Order: sequence, then structure tokens, then C-alpha cells
Amino acid sequence: MELAPAGTLRAGINYSNFLLAQKDPISAQPRGIAVELAREIARRLEVPVKFVTFESAGRLADAAKTGAWDIAFLANEPERANDILFSGAYLEIEASYLVPAGSPIQTIGEVDRAGVRVAIADKSAYHLFLSRTLRRATLVPAQGGMNGSLELFLAQKLDVLAGIKPFLADTAEKLQGSRVLDGRFMAVQQCIGTPKGREAGARYLRAFVEEIKASGLPR
Repeated sequence: MELAPAGTLRAGINYSNFLLAQKDPISAQPRGIAVELAREIARRLEVPVKFVTFESAGRLADAAKTGAWDIAFLANEPERANDILFSGAYLEIEASYLVPAGSPIQTIGEVDRAGVRVAIADKSAYHLFLSRTLRRATLVPAQGGMNGSLELFLAQKLDVLAGIKPFLADTAEKLQGSRVLDGRFMAVQQCIGTPKGREAGARYLRAFVEEIKASGLPR
């Protein structure tokens, strides 16, 4: 069984994206869309599931090289595709920017200017994307996922915070005068991956994602 060669499906989960997975405050066990999808795959394969959790998408992606997981829930990016075979997207999440009170920046296009410093979660999908597309602004990556990038943004008084829009909207409610810029600079394609070399497993995941999208399973 290519997706679970040891008889247990090890599912990599990224806690930094709260839309997909969270740690239950009582049981400390993972919960959320990604967790339920992993359980459904394990049920269909008739194997137990074991969750391998990470505090950032970058660490989850890097672990593909070590064989730490059999499947993982993370965004498809060209750099990650060197080591991971991806399904199609089961969910899209828009990414944008937040600026502090008094910022002269009004639009997404105005972010890419000389002297603008952008706090961003290290090795996140949008970090990889902006590393390829921004020409003048400076990316300042932070460890610890989105929360880490927010801490860096505040501590260093940076000009812009990049992230997924739900996280930015939540942050804007807490930071008086801050604003989330209209629109998006990308749509993060949330997929299911398996390490390269498991082509049959990747085909299974692609078919699984198409089926759940048709059935409306992700909530």
C-alpha cells in the first residue's frame, strides 16, 4: 500500500494555518478540515492514522525529505514540487497585506517599492510566491508561521504584514487603525501531497480530492 507502506497513514498537519488545523485546547489533539480529510483517507485505506504536527508550513514541507509523513496538507508551490507530488486544490485561500495605522500604502501594487519591508512567515506558500514576484520591496521572513510573522511585524515596526486574508482580518480587529488592503496578491492552493516516488499514491489523492470537491465534504 503505497500511501501507508508501514500499515499506518502518517498525516502531516500544519498548525500555523488555523483554517485547516488547530490544536484542541482540552485534548491537545489536532482538529479541523485537514484532520477530517486525513481520517477519511485512512478509513478508505482501512488503516489507522497518525498525525505528525508542525508549527509552520515550511517545516512540514521540509520534512518530505526525511520521510516523516506519508501524506501532508499544504499549498502547492513549484519549489515544494521538487520533493512532493500534489493533488489538485481542495481549497483556495486568498493572501493579501495588512498595513499599520497611518500607512501611506493604499493598494497592493504600492507594496512593491524600494524601502518597503514586508513581514512574512518563512517558507510559507506566499513567501515562496513573493520571493519570485516582488522586485523592490524587502521580504523579512519570520520563524513560527503566521503568528511569528505578526510578532516580527510589531517588534520591528515593519511596513507591511503578508498573510492569508482571514488571519489578517483577525489581526486588523486587534490592531487599532491597521488595514487589510483590498484584493489579493495570490490565491493559496491548498492540496494534499505525498513524497516524490509514490506516483500511485499521488493518483489516489488526486482522485480523492476531485471526489470530495464534488461531494462538498470540506467545511
